[in-house]
This record gives sequence, structure tokens and C-alpha cells, in this order.
Amino acid sequence: MGSDMGPEELIIGVKKALAEDKSNYEIIIVGNESVITPMLLRHNLIRESRIKVYHASEVIEMDEKPIQAIKSKRDSSMMRAIEIVKLGTADAVLSCGNTGALMAGGTIKLRTMDGIERPALGTVIPGKTKNFVMIDVGASPDPKPESLVDNAILGANYATVALGVSNPRVGLLSNGTEDGKGNMLVQTAHRLFKSQEGVINYRGLLEGFNLFDGDFDVVVCDGFTGNLVLKSLESSARMFKDILKEEIYKSWIRKLGIFLARGAFIDMKKRLPIDKFSGAPLLGLNGLVVKAHGSSNRKQIAGALEITLRCLRKRMNDRIKEDVHRLNSIVEENKARAYEKEREILKSRETVQE
Repeated sequence: MGSDMGPEELIIGVKKALAEDKSNYEIIIVGNESVITPMLLRHNLIRESRIKVYHASEVIEMDEKPIQAIKSKRDSSMMRAIEIVKLGTADAVLSCGNTGALMAGGTIKLRTMDGIERPALGTVIPGKTKNFVMIDVGASPDPKPESLVDNAILGANYATVALGVSNPRVGLLSNGTEDGKGNMLVQTAHRLFKSQEGVINYRGLLEGFNLFDGDFDVVVCDGFTGNLVLKSLESSARMFKDILKEEIYKSWIRKLGIFLARGAFIDMKKRLPIDKFSGAPLLGLNGLVVKAHGSSNRKQIAGALEITLRCLRKRMNDRIKEDVHRLNSIVEENKARAYEKEREILKSRETVQE
């Protein structure tokens, strides 16, 4: 209910998703029933057996402070949707609303998985030859190095589901590719990554210059850096589009040129996963929470629903829990080996002294 486009665009997106995927699943629309029901009637969905409506009397607006909003608006559509997942009535929640409120509400209500300290927001970014997952793009701006290792597990599992990659190549975003590059967070995380062989297919550091070259399936970073990268990309794309449009309309010859090149522009648009991957999951929670852009149109809503269903059908959260357990086992084994090695060193020193 709190999206920029309003609830009707969401309902049209739901209609599109149901038409494209006729399998047996159910969509619960949470919001003001007196607003939603006429829209369902208008779009011939009132008798659709796969749609249910749960009433919520309040809406968290985009400009509200997240913590204050989730505390004061307990009957908001967003908090009611998260509660439905917590109770097991639904398997996932998809929202176009206030990002901060969704992350805070999801984390407080659903809690993080065992072994995961903080959740992370993952999204698919287009590359020159193939798409890749960037994680974290805003959930945790100031994480510990261990959380970046967790992000790699979360992102790798999402890449397997979203991109169909069986053994995702993981890279850590830095300001250079040589050992010693990056701040203390990156350097410490880099050392941790190299000690976790067997769970994460870590391929080393990468810098922004090579971000789109296709050498990595998962790019790991802190939420502050990831959010800056994501918003810079969105801003650059808008700027390029505006400048191109402005220059095209300066003469009829340029307009003709664009008309002749329209096939290239159509093919370029197909390579950009704007609609297909419009949902970004908040990974690491005991329940699936997916964030769609506040200005998502009907195609993007349908795309976000499709990726949400794919995450559920591929049992993504169960696979994450298995990988976290494996990682923790390796960490404990490494600690035990380090302890035994230290004991041997101390014993040899005692022998020499005797």
C-alpha cells in the first residue's frame, strides 16, 4: 500500500504474474480492504481463487522514520504482511514500501538465521557478458569482516537461484586487486575468505573498474559501499538517457538515425534485467523478505513475484542454513588445528629449555 505507484499498479502486476504462472500458489494482498476490493472487481480478479485479501488499517509512508513507523503503526500493511510470514500463514513477503521499515521490521519480527549476525540486501546487476549479484546494497552499512563472509554465502545461494550458476565465483570489492589493498574491513575479510576454502568459491579482490567484466558471479561489499554503487549506477543510467534524448531531438537526421537503430536499442534493453530481477531479497532471515523498488510498474511487480517464487521453490533459505553450518564447522576445525599447533610449539619450547 505504501508504494509510489499506489495499490492498483500492484494489483495489475499480480494479475500479470498469475497469468504467466498458472501453478498452484496463493497471493495474499495485505492492505485496506475497502480500497483493494473495488480494484479487484475492476480487473476481474474478485473470483480468483489464488488471491486472498487481509485487511490492514494503516500505511507506512516512504518518508517516515523506520523504527518509529514500525512501532507506532503495528496494523500497517507492511507489518501485517511480515507477521503473516512469522506465523507461517505465508512463506514470503514482497513489498514496494519504505525500505528501512521493511528491513527493520523483517529483522525484528523474523530474526536472523543461526550463524548469521546481520541480514544483507542482494540484487542482480547487469554486466557486459553476464549478470551478477551484488551484496550488500544497503542493509548493513558498517558490518564486521565476518559478516562479509556471511554475505558471500547469502549472495552465492541467491546467484544459484536467480542466475542458475552452480558454483558462483565470489569477489570482494576493493580499490585494487593486490594483497594489502582496501581498508581494514576489506583486508581482514580478504584473509578470512582465503581461510574458508570448501564452502565459498572465493576468487579474490576486484575493483570498480572491472565490476562489469563478467569475472565474478557474486560481488561482496558492505552496505554503505553497495548502496553508493547501486544508486550511482541508477543515476548514471538516468543521466545517459536524458542526455541522449536531448541530443536526439536537436535534428530530424538524428531522429531518423535512432529510428534506423531501434533494433539495437531493443536488443540492449533485453540484456538489462530491469523487469526480470526487480525484486531484491533481504537475505539471512528466518523467512523470505523481498524488496521491490517503490516506483515499480506492473511488469516489475510481476518480475519480483517470479523471483520470490523461484527462491521458495529452490529452497534457498534451507540451502543457506546448510552452507552456514558447513562454514561454522570449518571455522571450528581451523580453531582446533590452530590450538593444537600452538600447544605443540609450547611443548617443543619446554623440551628445549629442559
